[in-house]
Amino acid sequence: MKVEILYTGGTLGMVDTPQGLAPGADLEGWLHRLLAGTELAGGVELVTFDHLIDSSNAAPEDWQHIVDELRARREEADSFVVLHGTDTMAYAASALSYALTGFGKPVVLTGAQYPLGVLGSDAAPNLTGALRAALSGESLGVAIFFGQKLLRGTRVTKTSSWAFQGFDSPGVPELAVTGAPWKWTDPGLRGCGWVSPRPYRRCDVPVLDLAPGITAARLAALLDPRPEAVVLRAFGVGNVPNEEPGLVDVIADAVTAGVPVVVASQCHQADVRLGHYEAGWGLARAGAIGSTDMTLEAVYTKLVFLLSQGMGPDEIAHWMGISIAGEVG
Repeated sequence: MKVEILYTGGTLGMVDTPQGLAPGADLEGWLHRLLAGTELAGGVELVTFDHLIDSSNAAPEDWQHIVDELRARREEADSFVVLHGTDTMAYAASALSYALTGFGKPVVLTGAQYPLGVLGSDAAPNLTGALRAALSGESLGVAIFFGQKLLRGTRVTKTSSWAFQGFDSPGVPELAVTGAPWKWTDPGLRGCGWVSPRPYRRCDVPVLDLAPGITAARLAALLDPRPEAVVLRAFGVGNVPNEEPGLVDVIADAVTAGVPVVVASQCHQADVRLGHYEAGWGLARAGAIGSTDMTLEAVYTKLVFLLSQGMGPDEIAHWMGISIAGEVG
């Protein structure tokens, strides 16, 4: 069995510099020492991207770069591990999930909260866990291994900037938990897939959080000029301050102007149901789109994916409620 590791950057391979942590560790030497004497010695190939980035700098072009590399190398290995920075790893996992529904080989993302050269780093257990998951023989699609848990790529969110269990899938069970042996669950939540997706492109999709006291004028200003689409993070199951004069009208005007407005929740666990409360009824009447139980990362990357396919508002409204890669419960 052969595994290819794509190294895109991130904390795992960083070293201290006068400007803070930056890529520079001897990842290949560390990997050789880590796997020496194991069944994977000699069975892992490291592919280092020319431009290593902190994942805070990642954009849709970077997701597409990973997709293109995986497709180009598909026949060279049995499975793949992607080393990625933790800040936007959940976005990358969702993006890869939509683009690679027909890939047919496991892709597991991982990274670390501490660089590999720090005593007590989580780099080694995260990487070895990702390798074990990738070679498990299970039908994983795209997943994240982090903090002793294997999580579905479209159902994961980052929950901590410091804890070793820095990711979770609040809406669904993990795919597996490490142990002797690992404990696996039924992956479920399968999607319809996507044939021959177009490449990701950078899209103008702001994510706006509502807060108590926001005015219609402020929301209108945030939507001027008009974006291609917007993710509106509302309260609870999709509620807004509907007694605030003109606020819902601002959203209705955006929808009328052809801007898909997708309503997500600020809660980690939520099932957006527009109109369940009077405070959300105006959004439903205005034509806003509920995001059901998707994570913010899954909602945002799905919007970018659908826009990259050339879809208009009606098609986007249709597809936001259909599971492509297990993102909708």
